Parts: sequence; C-alpha cells; structure tokens
Amino acid sequence: QAQLVESGGGLVQAGGSLRLSCAASGLTFSFYATGWFRQAPGKEREFAAYISTSGGTTSYADSVKGRFTISRDNAKNTLYLQMNSLKPEDTAVYYCATKLYSGTYYRSESYNYWGQGTQVTVSS
Repeated sequence: QAQLVESGGGLVQAGGSLRLSCAASGLTFSFYATGWFRQAPGKEREFAAYISTSGGTTSYADSVKGRFTISRDNAKNTLYLQMNSLKPEDTAVYYCATKLYSGTYYRSESYNYWGQGTQVTVSS
C-alpha cells in the first residue's frame, strides 16, 4: 500500500536551517503533485508548500515564502523541504502528502495519502 515517511526534523535555533525529506513507496510517485503541511500545538493543520508532478510549478504559504523551498526527485521517489531562516513560529509537526487530481492545492481535503509527520522545533 502507499506509504509516505518523513525525516529530517529536529531541534534548531532561530535563524538555522533544516531539510526535510519524504520518501514515498507503494505508489507511482511521479503521478502525484505533492505538498507539505504543518500543525502547531493547539492549531489546525495548515498548508506550507506545494509542487506539481514535474516540479515545474511550486507555491508557498505567505508565512514561509522566501525562506522555504520545496523540491522533488521523482527518480528517488522523494520530496524535500529546505527550510532556512527558521523562526520559533515555524515550530510544528510537518507532514508530506500526495494530492488528488482535483481540489485546491492549499486545502488539506485535496490530499489523499499522508505521512506520519516529523517534529520541527525552533528555539529562540
């Protein structure tokens, strides 16, 4: 069955960087647009970044634009999120997900397969 596994989270000081990875298996990864979402304690899950099947189109939430970069390697069935200039408000569990063919890219309801999440904690 389809499986997404995130890695690369951890504890970092404000201003630092982390690179998240999401390894996909059990599905044809290149067929799916994908995205990163995050959920902070006590808050709803929110959109962070989106990338099309080929990687030619990307989109970001305003809160991460200019600091985060989403990319993918279809040959390795892997999605990435490079996070720079991290802020304490970036602290959250980060999830990768594959998008359904229809639906709005920034809405979680538009995604079908989800990873288990990886914790990112940014200290001030």
